[in-house]
Amino acid sequence: MQQNKITQAIRIQTERTPEMEHSTPMFLTSSFCFNDAENMRAAFADETDDNIYSRFSNPNVQELIDKVCALEGAETGYATASGMSAVFGSFMALLKQGDHLLACNSIFGSTHTVITKYLNRYGIAYSYINATATEQEWAAAIQPNTKMIYVETPTNPGLDILDLKMLGKLAKQNGIILNVDNCFATPLVQQPISFGADLVIHSATKWMDGQGRVLGGVIVGRKDLIKEIYAFCRSTGPALSPFNAWVLSKSLETLDVRMERHCNNALYLASALQHNSKIAFLKYPFLPTHPQYAIAQQQMQNGGGIICFELKDGLESGRKFLNALQMLSLTANLGDSRSIASHPASTTHAKLTEAERLAVGITPGLIRISAGLEHKEDILNDIEQALQQC
Repeated sequence: MQQNKITQAIRIQTERTPEMEHSTPMFLTSSFCFNDAENMRAAFADETDDNIYSRFSNPNVQELIDKVCALEGAETGYATASGMSAVFGSFMALLKQGDHLLACNSIFGSTHTVITKYLNRYGIAYSYINATATEQEWAAAIQPNTKMIYVETPTNPGLDILDLKMLGKLAKQNGIILNVDNCFATPLVQQPISFGADLVIHSATKWMDGQGRVLGGVIVGRKDLIKEIYAFCRSTGPALSPFNAWVLSKSLETLDVRMERHCNNALYLASALQHNSKIAFLKYPFLPTHPQYAIAQQQMQNGGGIICFELKDGLESGRKFLNALQMLSLTANLGDSRSIASHPASTTHAKLTEAERLAVGITPGLIRISAGLEHKEDILNDIEQALQQC
């Protein structure tokens, strides 16, 4: 019987043990046993899918992967210890000396560090292109040795929306891997593979967990590419712990209902705050004022759970705003059940130069709000009272 992907995220489950448990048990083991020498030999020869060692595979981890694949419409996947290990693994498994990476310039700060500080040590070149670049500009930026296009959409933290259909077409025409960080949207809001992406990456730490408990990363996509990523990660060791995988798998069972509340709250906040006298500008993908509103409407089911705005008086107002908040959390995370406020220029993107920050729209007074599950009026009231003190 064909099932909706939301049902699959709830019902995909590791085969029951003889104990007939209803909830998947935790397989907290470093290794797995074999009945005889031949079974053990076959497993190590990759002739079977039997578990060998939890750095390689684990039933809890596989259950999480299977659920994310169902949600994203992917062939297969691999799970890692964190979102950044997923990003790094996708680069190092598929890029080699002499290759070129073309990336959107508006990306997470740690990803920027990996690209600019470490890839060149392995002879991998890179170039950045503006998030608002046209199809012609993207095409012109592709080099003969371009092996991968890497983007986030919506971008972190500026919420620019990149046209996935256009990028998917360009990548296919040029034989290039399209690698999309879908963390901000989640597969409940956007499915990049349907627009031509070859790989989709998530920091499962964020919306997928949803309660700020555990770290995790997931890469899903084409089977041939995941095979290379698995081989690299199996040997280098960024394994997701079975406990974290169990937590994340259980969290996916409620991702749909949680994201509905997160996104509704974010739209409510954006609509209520967009004309506030203390705010110079506000961005939310599903507001008609967003520069890429039309693209967002085409490729997203809703606007996601993040809003961002610029305070009129810049850096000092940003500090005053954060210090005046009474309920919202100040923490280096997003996608939590509790609403979070952050100041990207001094936190997640602090390692960028001022020029680099400005080039991707991270202005001194930019505030990022991750809408939680609290009552929408309580979130708004805290933000508005803090704005009055700026």
